[in-house]
Amino acid sequence: MSSWVLVDTQSSPLKPAELQVLRSQYEKEGEYVGLQTKFNYAWGLIKSTARGEQQEGVRLLSEIFRNSPDRRRECLYYLALGNFKLGNFAEARRYNELLLDIEPANLQAGSLKGLIDDKVAREGLVGAAIVGGLAIAAGVAGSFMFRAAQRKR
Repeated sequence: MSSWVLVDTQSSPLKPAELQVLRSQYEKEGEYVGLQTKFNYAWGLIKSTARGEQQEGVRLLSEIFRNSPDRRRECLYYLALGNFKLGNFAEARRYNELLLDIEPANLQAGSLKGLIDDKVAREGLVGAAIVGGLAIAAGVAGSFMFRAAQRKR
């Protein structure tokens, strides 16, 4: 088990000064940035409300996940959270399910699973409503065209 601990129970953003400290540490280390520094900076970016920062956080965590097999577990929750915040629900679900496979009693992952499922269900209902509305509109338009064609005969 690694020394990284998932203690973040809320996804509230860091204060700009706090994120700047993490950014400074990350930039100071340059190409020799340590995994812990990279993880901390990515974690701060994921918590941001700025989409570009969230995307960068997901990118950095994906690098850690891909290149450091012994650190994958620590990345899973934040990859799930970051993808959820970005609206990538399939990716969010995939990472969260991987974490729940490893830690079925993980409360954060359980809560996030509920949020993902709710969001996907709502998005599905909105999508179904849009498709249904388009189908009705197409039917009405087709009906008018059919009637107009009948009148011309």
